[in-house]
Formats: sequence, structure tokens, C-alpha cells
Amino acid sequence: MRIGFIGAGKMATALASGILQKEYVEKEGMIASDPYLPSREKFQAATNIETVEDNQKVVNDSSIVILAVKPQMMREVLSPLKSSWKEEQLILSIAAGVPLNQLRELIGTERKIVRVMPNTPALVGEGAACFSVVKGVTSEEIKVIENLLNCVGKAWQVEEKQMDAVTGLSGSGPAYIYLLIEALSDGGVLQGLPRSLATELAAQTVLGAAQMVLTTQLHPGELKDQVTSPGGTTINGIAKLEEIGLRNAMIQAVRAATERSKELGR
Repeated sequence: MRIGFIGAGKMATALASGILQKEYVEKEGMIASDPYLPSREKFQAATNIETVEDNQKVVNDSSIVILAVKPQMMREVLSPLKSSWKEEQLILSIAAGVPLNQLRELIGTERKIVRVMPNTPALVGEGAACFSVVKGVTSEEIKVIENLLNCVGKAWQVEEKQMDAVTGLSGSGPAYIYLLIEALSDGGVLQGLPRSLATELAAQTVLGAAQMVLTTQLHPGELKDQVTSPGGTTINGIAKLEEIGLRNAMIQAVRAATERSKELGR
């Protein structure tokens, strides 16, 4: 197995670093291309993986190619490569909003193409990624895809019609949580806590609550009820959140981001 990255930005660096850390592929088994020299230098400094300017070399040398380029650059990047893809290659795109039918048009209808929606916590090994595949990708190849993505977090296979919703929830979701952490920290500062402590408390609270959901497998509402005693502080805080519409705000954020993902796909 030889993995190639077209695009050597932050997400490519995160994936390559995770693959190395999990010892799934050694650095000699990876290569990355990028026309922008500073991106190549940063990627190589972080991973010690060979980098080149020529995308063609990555296609020629790789059994798995990860397209880590911006959605608006996809046509420009792929057009010169259309006749170069090999039948057995797996081609993974992590470009938000670019659907499989568009990728097939740019790459070839007979190629094994995978659409992936990762998120930025992959940079610290805690990513959430979903992927969908074209017909012809085998169960063994799906396992390879899962193993690759699990190097930087967790991965789930979904139908492509669900990918825009995935983008709206987990793709954009970290920004919603950063906003929540910042707001919790502001609340702590308002009540007299120093900023550094308030931010650490907020971040650790979010981390711990998320781990409780994943570890216990209990419904979030049940875990909420375990913290909420009659007439206590928590129920008063929840009542205020319901009054100002936090729950609906989060739902509408996912909806708006999903709709934007659909627009990008068109």
C-alpha cells in the first residue's frame, strides 16, 4: 500500500501524522504534492514524508490517492490527471460539498471513488469522519478506508444523500462547540473567574460530557437528568437556555450548514 496526498495542507498533515502514529503505513509508503512551497515545507517538517510539486507523480506512485484540495480547485486540479488513474486505485476526496457524480465526471466513471467528510479535531486524533462510496468499491476496500480514517478518530460509512447533513453536523460542528466553550468561559468571567481558568473549565466540561455520552451509551437526555436535581442550580440554568432557544439555535445551525453544503454541491 502506498498513499499519496494531492494537497499538503492541515487536513492532509493530520491524516498523514495519524497514519504514521498508528504505524498503519511507514513514511516511505507516503508522498504528497502541492504547488505551494510553504505548504510542502510544513507538511514535510511535520511528517518527514516526501513532498513534490507535481500531482502526476503522486498519481503514478500511489495505490490510494487522497484529494485534499479546496472544493473550488477540484476541477482545475483533476482535469490534467483524468487519463492517468489506474483501475485498482482508491481515490478519496475530502473536499466539502463535492458529490460523487461530480468526482466521477472529473476522474472517470469506472474509478473507485470515495467521498469523505472529516472534521478538524482529526488534527488532535479525535476526528469524526463519514464516507460514501461508488458502486464497485469492495468490502475489503471499505475496511481499508475505515482503518485509514480511524487513524485520526472514528469513521462511519453512510449513504451519499446523508453527506450534506454530516457536513452540517460534524463537519461544521466543531465551530459551534468552540463558540459554546467561549460563551461558557465568558459566563465564568462575568461571575468572577479568571479567563484562563474559565476557559479550561469550560473545555474540560465539554470534553467530559462528550466522553460520558460515548462511554455510557446513554441518551444525552438521560445523562442531563442525572445532573438535574429538583429546584437546583442546573434546572434553573436549563430553563434559561430553553427560554432563549439554545436547542433550536443548534438545530438551525446544522440546517443552515447542510443547505450551504448542498449549494456547494450544485
